Amino acid sequence: MDGTGEGLELFRFADQGQSVAVVVHGEAQRVVSGEAFYDAAIVLESDFVRGRLRLALSSGDLDAWDRCLDDLEAGEGVAWPARDRTPWLYVSPDDPVEVTVHDSPPSGVAVCVPVDVSHDWLEENRRRLGLLREALGTPSLP
Repeated sequence: MDGTGEGLELFRFADQGQSVAVVVHGEAQRVVSGEAFYDAAIVLESDFVRGRLRLALSSGDLDAWDRCLDDLEAGEGVAWPARDRTPWLYVSPDDPVEVTVHDSPPSGVAVCVPVDVSHDWLEENRRRLGLLREALGTPSLP
């Protein structure tokens, strides 16, 4: 998708010391029951811990993240993606933003990362979502 095999970021919460991002690899699309799924990963990096959890994301998950951005803008915490089938994360829009990555059900481990995000983090993450939708050819929510 980006020409390097690295994929595109759906979102990124980062400061100088740590980050949590979701990277989507659109080349590996699979269709299950008429819905396209893409290989992706939650990527967590800090001085304390580094980790990468594999995900399978659908266009419905992208729609759900779009709604999550609205909720975060309204000051509400969000859980994403649906917790019944894959690792997931919870984002609390406090100051600093806290992102908790849950590897459930496989290991049950959760890691909370406080991130001192830039002032334009919401706009930047909306831009990333738009670029990913464009690359995948999936329409935005109305």
